[in-house]
Amino acid sequence: MTEQPSHRFERGTDGPKVIVVGLDGSDSSLRAAAYASGLARRQNALLAIVYVQPLIPAGAALGIPVADTTGEIAEALVAETRAAAERVRGIWDVRWEFHTFRGDPYTGLVTAADELRADAVVVGASESAGHRFVGSVAVRLVKAGRWPVTVVP
Repeated sequence: MTEQPSHRFERGTDGPKVIVVGLDGSDSSLRAAAYASGLARRQNALLAIVYVQPLIPAGAALGIPVADTTGEIAEALVAETRAAAERVRGIWDVRWEFHTFRGDPYTGLVTAADELRADAVVVGASESAGHRFVGSVAVRLVKAGRWPVTVVP
């Protein structure tokens, strides 16, 4: 019998070890986070909650404090996530981390999934009509073909 070499990181294990979920405060992203947390709980996986702070150069050019606003959104999402985790403490536990990245949502989620060595990515379905022209983040992640992607309506 040939012994298989040991690797520190393995894709395609019996189940995901790290699940990345995109969270932006929209209803579909909150449903995606709830779905991903259940999956993480059942698989005993780490739930990596990712908020991508948008770069809005036009707002910055007009003197609008964009970084402060997106930072406040990130802080509110962290507080909401902690409150949700506290409500279910003792009923079920999920290991989770909150990460913020800057840029467009697609690039931010790809960067997060790569850096965190994600086994799966969960996102909410787009609630924007503009995705018909540019393509939704979910469709772009699926087309990248690098991780299993679950799109939650």
